[in-house]
Amino acid sequence: MTVILDGKKLRDKIFLDLKAKLDNMPQKPTLAVILAGNDPASAIYVRNKKKTAENLGINSLVIEYPSNVTETELLSKIKELNNDKSITAILVQLPLPEHINKFRIIDTISPQKDVDGLTPYNLGKLFAGEEPYVYPCTPKGILLLLDEYNIDVDGKHVVVIGRSNLVGKPVAQMLLKRNATVTMCHSHTENLSEITKTADIIVSAVGKKVIGEKMLKSDCVVVDVGIYKDENGKVRGDVDFENVSKITAYISPVPGGVGPMTIASLMLNTVELFNG
Repeated sequence: MTVILDGKKLRDKIFLDLKAKLDNMPQKPTLAVILAGNDPASAIYVRNKKKTAENLGINSLVIEYPSNVTETELLSKIKELNNDKSITAILVQLPLPEHINKFRIIDTISPQKDVDGLTPYNLGKLFAGEEPYVYPCTPKGILLLLDEYNIDVDGKHVVVIGRSNLVGKPVAQMLLKRNATVTMCHSHTENLSEITKTADIIVSAVGKKVIGEKMLKSDCVVVDVGIYKDENGKVRGDVDFENVSKITAYISPVPGGVGPMTIASLMLNTVELFNG
């Protein structure tokens, strides 16, 4: 029988532990979030992050800018936050308006305050096999979820679908560090199903339906990171959950799998940066 990788349940468990720690801390971390533009999904994400932080006892500051904000203004604000000792973690909500160079913005965040773990310094440390200040939130959440269900990746063949800096590349490095054999696949990969059929574990982070049950071997582990709305407005993941879940040993649902673990990791990272 397939076991559901329940991200909500683990998130709640992490939050319970985190709140107990924060209640005993005389000083609290402060998370600063920059929101530029009028993307409705981003506004919801930022609101949820602020509410979650405050419920746990983390101070939260949201700095909003209109779509026509200049890159210079954003860079100036980040430098100001870098130098502000009361701010312990900085997050720039993506996507940014098209005229803004996101790499330049992320590059400016101090690595010691880079709560997303996406600055070149922290990613460089990760890719060099060293310890970054914090690990990127979604990959960290994926590994926490696998750990919770005692899924050992050592020696296993893990197929990662998607090569973004946000998920695909860092999660592949983190899995390699744990001695997994990792195959990276993406939009130009030929014969994808032949590769996925050899996988013990699949991590799919594409944002559209790419995985059906005929692409997998039985009793594999499937971690679905993708999320989008279908033509009926229903939230879906990369995986045909209804059919795939009949043959897997473990599978994460969408929603309720990796999503809650990303926010849990963000809060863990905020506290880790504060504690140094």
